[in-house]
Amino acid sequence: MNFSLYIAKRYLRSKSSNNAINFITYIALIGVILGSASLFIVLSGFAGLKDFTLEFSNIVDPDLKAEAISGKSFLVTDDEISKLEDIDDIVLFSKIIEERVLITSEEKKSLATIKAVDQHYQHVVDIESQIDHGSWIDQKSNQIVAGWGIANDLSIGVLDFTTTLNISVPKPGKKQITSIKNAFSTVRAVNVGVFYINEKLNDNYVYTSIDLAKNLLNYEPNQISAIEFKLNEGAEETAVKEQIQSVLGDKVLIKNRAQLNDALYKMLNTENLAVYLIFTLVLIIAFFNVIGSLIMMMLDKKQSLNTLFYMGITVKEVRKIFFYQGSLMSIVGGIIGLLVALLLAVNQLYGPNMLKIYITSTLAYPISIRFINILIVFLTISVLGIIASKIASARITKALIQNN
Repeated sequence: MNFSLYIAKRYLRSKSSNNAINFITYIALIGVILGSASLFIVLSGFAGLKDFTLEFSNIVDPDLKAEAISGKSFLVTDDEISKLEDIDDIVLFSKIIEERVLITSEEKKSLATIKAVDQHYQHVVDIESQIDHGSWIDQKSNQIVAGWGIANDLSIGVLDFTTTLNISVPKPGKKQITSIKNAFSTVRAVNVGVFYINEKLNDNYVYTSIDLAKNLLNYEPNQISAIEFKLNEGAEETAVKEQIQSVLGDKVLIKNRAQLNDALYKMLNTENLAVYLIFTLVLIIAFFNVIGSLIMMMLDKKQSLNTLFYMGITVKEVRKIFFYQGSLMSIVGGIIGLLVALLLAVNQLYGPNMLKIYITSTLAYPISIRFINILIVFLTISVLGIIASKIASARITKALIQNN
């Protein structure tokens, strides 16, 4: 066995005759344990919060979506539709039309985005599970399903035939406008349901049938804004994207779920990085205790080090003793901290309700245990421990060992 490592293990296990040094060493070890446990719990808590945030948007996000590269719409032929149906890994797809509209109800008005869908849409995404009350639209009618925020702003209920609900868009063209009434295309509609997904969708979106949108926007039969796809489980996403691209050509841009929510993903990833850096800074401060405890240990062991030196051990090997001791203290403390944090995380996931932390009276704080976070914490603790041990062991000099 390496002599320096052997002595370092002995120093780590043995107590000093000086109680103050023992106390400082315990404080340093507890700091490492609490630091590693805190970092893992925060990363796991943030991962759980991220999953919780994305859970609602992912319900209504397709596996893949083909959008127009230029303009608001593109034309899709019957031959292209047939070729898309022949792709094995595509379970189903839905044609979509999206447009900003003005919705009026009595004296109230609200700007919204209509998302007009065909009869396959509710099988591509699980939209029906998000309907708070009411039902889904009938394709052969002028029905809409409004977001909770829009329904509240317009004071519209479900199947309220006494309230006139108009959806309007500006008419395309370059002719001079003679009256406001002639400047807009308008259709009457009835609200049959209210959905509740997240604040952004609730306050901005209204679902309706694709035929209503084509009539309102004066679209051609084969003119759409996008196509949303549901893939087989285990399908190779990149390969399917290439197949769809080869069918539809360069008139569309194909995005997956992460790309559809790129701003949200960037924000969450940036916040995750910021949290990690802040807690790493806290850990760096905690490792000053490790440096201090090692230096105090060096002073306490001066006599035995002097004996070892005259027995033939070099200054470099003495430095290794305290380098190994500090590194072992950090790694052992990090492992203990991770085990403590894992127990707390498992309790939050599967433990009794009385021991969990709650956001509300019924919603436990979300947490997600990921191997990558375990690895990040262990590597962070190990690297900081090695650096702290290197700094402390560099204080060892020949004069320090020989000076009694």
